[in-house]
Amino acid sequence: MTNKMIFAGFGGQGVLLMGYLTALTAMRQGKNVTYLPAYGAEVRGGTANCTVVVSDEEIASPVASNPDYVIVMNNPSLVRFANMIAPGGILLINSSLVHGEIKRDDVTVVPVALNELAHELGEDRSANVIMVGALAQATGVLTIDALKEALAETGLGKKPKVLELNRRALEVGADAARQALAKEKSA
Repeated sequence: MTNKMIFAGFGGQGVLLMGYLTALTAMRQGKNVTYLPAYGAEVRGGTANCTVVVSDEEIASPVASNPDYVIVMNNPSLVRFANMIAPGGILLINSSLVHGEIKRDDVTVVPVALNELAHELGEDRSANVIMVGALAQATGVLTIDALKEALAETGLGKKPKVLELNRRALEVGADAARQALAKEKSA
């Protein structure tokens, strides 16, 4: 099975790191992986995105023109990528910053209040790791345990205190996605 993902937001939100952590974890789980970051003029405040493809098979192209999953951290990313999602796909949004109308009824929308959750966790910069936890829960492509193991290789876990914080952030994200999916199912 092949899973295509796009991560998008503005520079400084850790978008490329989210993609890297996802790709690294999938690779450690024995999957074939491509990671295609969008470098260039992206600086703090500018746009940033990356594509990750995870597959049991060999991957022919790193491009995800119709991704199964799109993770958007801000409104411009919603506008740019929401219509690209394959029918039946999942759209994870940072509901703290994304307030645009979602005009798709053929995708599952998983809102996660990242900024509030990160603040409650005590580290505002953990929003991106929280979102990766939500992605794992919503899609099943990665496991939280595998993500926790991969953290140390990304620089998110070189210090024990930081590693523990990011492990907790993954759990917070998974819990948030679980709640959002249960709410959507009951609606």
